[in-house]
Amino acid sequence: MRKRKEPLLARLDYLLSRIGLRLPRRPSMLRAELGLPDLKKAPKPEAIRLSVSETPVVTVLIPTYGQVDYTLLCLNSLAQFPPETPIEVIVAEDASGDPRIPELRRVAGLRLLEREKNLGFLLSCNDAAKRARGEFIFLLNNDTEVMPGAIDALVRTLRDHPEAGMAGARLLYPDGYQQEAGGIVWQDGSAWNYGHRDDPTKPEYNYLREADYISGAAIMLPLAVWNRMGGFDEHYVPAYCEDSDLAFRLRAAGMKVLYQPEAQVIHYEGVSHGRDVNAGLKAYQVANTAKLHARWAAELAGHFPGGTHVMRARDRAFGSRVTLVMDNNVPEPDRDAGSRTMLAFIQALQATGRIVKFWPTNGYATPGYTRALQQMGVQVFYTPWYGSFRAFIQEQGAEIDEILLSRPHVAEENLALIRQHCSAPVVFYGHDLHHARMRREAEAAQSQTCLREAEEMQARERAVWRAVDLVLYPSEDEAIEVRRLEPGVPASGIVPYALPPTSTAAMTPAGRDGVMFVAGFGHSPNVDAAQWLVREIMPILRAQRPGLRLSLVGSNPTAEVKALADALTEVTGFVSDEELARRYAGTRVVLCPLRFGAGVKMKVVEALHSGVPLVMTTTGAQGLTDVEQACDVTDDPAAFAAAVLRLLEDEALWAARSRSQRAYVEGRFTLAAMSRALEDAFSAAAARAASHPG
Repeated sequence: MRKRKEPLLARLDYLLSRIGLRLPRRPSMLRAELGLPDLKKAPKPEAIRLSVSETPVVTVLIPTYGQVDYTLLCLNSLAQFPPETPIEVIVAEDASGDPRIPELRRVAGLRLLEREKNLGFLLSCNDAAKRARGEFIFLLNNDTEVMPGAIDALVRTLRDHPEAGMAGARLLYPDGYQQEAGGIVWQDGSAWNYGHRDDPTKPEYNYLREADYISGAAIMLPLAVWNRMGGFDEHYVPAYCEDSDLAFRLRAAGMKVLYQPEAQVIHYEGVSHGRDVNAGLKAYQVANTAKLHARWAAELAGHFPGGTHVMRARDRAFGSRVTLVMDNNVPEPDRDAGSRTMLAFIQALQATGRIVKFWPTNGYATPGYTRALQQMGVQVFYTPWYGSFRAFIQEQGAEIDEILLSRPHVAEENLALIRQHCSAPVVFYGHDLHHARMRREAEAAQSQTCLREAEEMQARERAVWRAVDLVLYPSEDEAIEVRRLEPGVPASGIVPYALPPTSTAAMTPAGRDGVMFVAGFGHSPNVDAAQWLVREIMPILRAQRPGLRLSLVGSNPTAEVKALADALTEVTGFVSDEELARRYAGTRVVLCPLRFGAGVKMKVVEALHSGVPLVMTTTGAQGLTDVEQACDVTDDPAAFAAAVLRLLEDEALWAARSRSQRAYVEGRFTLAAMSRALEDAFSAAAARAASHPG
C-alpha cells in the first residue's frame, strides 16, 4: 500500500488547532489529502491492461447494465493501481442491449460474461459468483474507482479477523467528500450512510470497526462464506437491501461485518440505478426496506431509535461497554514499557468485548502508532478535530461507561471535567509510585531540591487517589503503600504486561556471546544504571573475561550514555522489535542494574520471557514475588559480576535458569490474566461509584 506524505496543509492544520482554529475544507483539498487521482475521461478499452492471475486470490466481480464509460473508469483504476494480491476480474453484463458492450472485449485480462437474458442485479451477482476462482470475492459496482491498496486492505482484514464474514470499503464521492463509512440501521429499519458528505479525514471515520451493514458497492467475503450464505437472498429480487440482509445473516451465523477505512473506493452514486425512488429499479428500495424490517424486527428492537446515540450506534455498542482510556500520548510500544502496558490494557479490554476509545492528552496523532491503534479497532481522538476535552466530555460524557486514566498529570488535568459531565466510574493506573522513584533518585544524588519535588509529587498522587474510584499499580507492594498512605482508598496490584506463551523448545548457550542491558535511556534511572554497570561491574567482569562485549540497547540514549561507548561497549539507540528479538537470540546473559525506580519493569519481564538468563538488582526485581528463585538478585557489584560469570561459564546452570525463568513468566503475564484483572477492577470501581454518587 502506498505511503502518504504528511502534507503542508495538515501541518498548518495542527498548528492552528493549538489555538482552537482549523482550515476550511474544500473538495480539492480533500482529494489532495487522500491522494485521490485527478478526474479523467474514460480511457480507450485497448489502453487498459489488467494485471490478473491464473491462480487468483480475489475474484473482482463487477455487475453491469450498460454504462460502458463508467465500467472503463472502474477497470482502469484496477489497472493503474494493481493490488499486491493476485486477482481476476469478471464483468457480468446483464443483457442491457447497450451497443458499446463489445468494446469491453478489448480490455486485456478481463473475463466478460454477456447474458442473452436480463436477470436483474441480485440474480446477476449470484450467477456470476459461480464462476469465481478466488479465495475471496470482491463485489464492486461498475460506477466506482478503486483506490490504491483497497483490495489488499480488505484481504488483510479478513485474514487478520477470521471471525469476520464480510469486510467493506469506505465510499467517497468524486469530489473527495465521504459518501459512506459503514452503515447504521435504526430501530425502525431505516438506515444511514454514516458520515455522508462529511470530511473523511475525521477520526471517527478512520478506525476498523463493526458496522450494521456495508454498501454492496464494494464488499469482500471469503468465497466459502458467500457460498454458505447462498449469496444474496432472492427475497429481495431484483435489488436493494440484499447487502444489508446479507450482513444480518452473517451475524446470525456468528460472523462479524467489518468496515475498513483503509479500503477507499470512489462511487458515482446514482449512476447504476438512478435516485428516484418512484421509478425504475430504485422503486424497489422502499418495498425491500419494509421486507428487511419485517425479517429482522426482533434484532432491530435492540438497535437505537433513529439518529440517537450515534457514537454507540456506529460501533454496534448495544450491549457493550464503552471504555475511554486516557494517557499523555498514543502508545509507542517499541519505545517504552509504559506504552506496552497501555497497549496491553487496550487489548485486554477489547478481549472482554468492550469498545475502547483512546484520548492522548497531547492531541497528537503519532504517525504509525495511531494507525496501529485504529487498525485494532480503537477510535483515537486528536487535533484538529478534538482539541478540547471539555467540549467532548460535555457532548459525549453520557455515552461513556467507564474511564481508565494513566499517569498523575493526566488525571489531574481531566478529573474535574469528568466528574462534572460524566457519571462513569474512574480507574487510575499509576505505572509506578512516582514519588517513591523520585525519592530514591534524590537520595542517590543527595539532592534536597529533588527530595522536595518527590514530596510534592506524593501530595499530588495522593490527591488523585482520593478523587478516583479505584487505584491500580503494577505490583501489590505498591498497592499496599497506597493503602498505607490513604487508608480509605481502594488500591490493588495488576498484571502490567501481557506476553505470548513462552516457548517450550529447550534453549542452550551454544553460539551465544556477550551481555546486554535493554532500556529506554530517556529515563534517568536507566542512565544511572548504565553508568553504574559500566563503571562498577564491567571492570570486574573484564578482569576475568577481557574481551566481553556489552550492548546498551534502547531508545533515546543521552549524551552520558553515548559517552559510555567504546571498543567493547555498544550503544545502539532505538531498535525494532525484530532486531531486539534477534539480539535476545544471540546474547549469553541479560542484565538489569537498576539502582532506583519503582514498579514492575517491562525490561525484566521481557528478559524472563525470553529465556535468556538474567541477573538483576533488588530494584529490578520489585513487584516480582519469589523471582529470586528463577534468577540472581543482588545489589553488590562484586556479587553481581560473580553471578554473571557463573552463567558465562556453566552451561548446565545456564540451561536450568532459562527453564526456571520461562516457567516463572508462564501464567503470570498473559492477556487472559490481565482481562480478568481489569474486569474485576472496573466492577469494583462501578460498585464504589454507585455507593458514593456525585
